[in-house]
Amino acid sequence: MSGELPVEPCPSEPFTDAEREVFYRVLAARRDMRHFTPGTSVDAAVLQRILEAAHQAPSVGLMQPWRFVRVLDAGLRGRIAELVEAERVATAAALGERGSEFLQLKVEGVRECAELIVAVLAPDDGTIFGRRTMPRDMALCSLACAVQNLWLAARVENLGLGWVSMFEPAALARVLDLPSDAQPMALLCLGPVPAFYGAPMLEQTGWRQARPLSDFVQVDTGTFNDAVPPAAQS
Repeated sequence: MSGELPVEPCPSEPFTDAEREVFYRVLAARRDMRHFTPGTSVDAAVLQRILEAAHQAPSVGLMQPWRFVRVLDAGLRGRIAELVEAERVATAAALGERGSEFLQLKVEGVRECAELIVAVLAPDDGTIFGRRTMPRDMALCSLACAVQNLWLAARVENLGLGWVSMFEPAALARVLDLPSDAQPMALLCLGPVPAFYGAPMLEQTGWRQARPLSDFVQVDTGTFNDAVPPAAQS
């Protein structure tokens, strides 16, 4: 193949300073939401825009390994909430002395959110391009990109979104009747919220504090100093 790529240039104009500032403001304002306004809904056109944003995510080898399942049945949502509660209790037990503190936290909004969407890692389609040495890792990274797009789109639509990972994947797969080689990776709680947190909720509640960027960037070496106090590891 020729070294010159047969691609068409993007017809859009360069982004303005104001547009750039808005972008970074949206990034800073994104929050993992757990408190939702019950009895609300998401406009169909808004939901379509948010899902389109997710679908515009990059994926290794253009494999697009994401699938999204909207949970509309109230009984099904209740069964999913029970799975999350079971994992919440198991997590508390695994946390040992911090278990009781953990149980005081609100960790999800499965029952209250306007839309419950399950992000599923699709069955492997055999893509080799870009993932020969890390097939599953690259599929997961691609799905995560789609979730992040969805998250940012929700925020700019002034909707909250919370990523819930407290469930046993095989049990949730059975509840959703997924193919044997597909795996649910995230419960995405989406909808109007009473207010957005001023800072990540885990910081506000004192569970854990975020570390500065300077702790995560090095030059020409990978000898990261990741020693952190035990209280920050839970």
